[in-house]
Amino acid sequence: MRLALLLSLLWLDVFPRCGTRPTPPRPPRVVKLLAGAEEKETTARTEAREDVEFQNAEQGRTGFIVARGESPVLERGELEARLYGDEALSRGFEVDNVILLEVLDLSGKVTARAAVGFTDGLRIGPERIDLLAGQAFAFEPGEVNLSGLLPEGPFRLRATVLDNSGVGRVSDVYLSLQRAPAPPSDDLRNQ
Repeated sequence: MRLALLLSLLWLDVFPRCGTRPTPPRPPRVVKLLAGAEEKETTARTEAREDVEFQNAEQGRTGFIVARGESPVLERGELEARLYGDEALSRGFEVDNVILLEVLDLSGKVTARAAVGFTDGLRIGPERIDLLAGQAFAFEPGEVNLSGLLPEGPFRLRATVLDNSGVGRVSDVYLSLQRAPAPPSDDLRNQ
């Protein structure tokens, strides 16, 4: 009897996952990053990011603030980070002109920056801010991937919508942290 019990325990220790079900996938962590702001003339906006300069000759160089938001402390780990227009992750989002994304460490120091939207370029001092996707005013659900911008460890993400001429606006914007889809199999056996 003792031998059977000992062998059973040894079997479970050596083969603990045999016959167990795989862990179900976790639902994505979704955080509202920006609340939508209605279209409004740029000349009617008074608050600006004086440190940000739009790189175009035809329009103004000052970035006027349309909206802003900041995430709570998050950890990306092995998850993929993408932007969406709704909490259900089924819609895209729109912005006129750009969303300046700033990654903050726990002390509040900016560790990385990028932009999403329509501009010929943005600068903060000597730093040129890269666009994460092509120049556009509208983005498909999950089209903008922030994974390469964000650290695996703790961070906060600050988003500032900037406009430099005409009208500025933004729809709701959500950040999703979720497992990346499995890559398609290229297993050619049995073919």
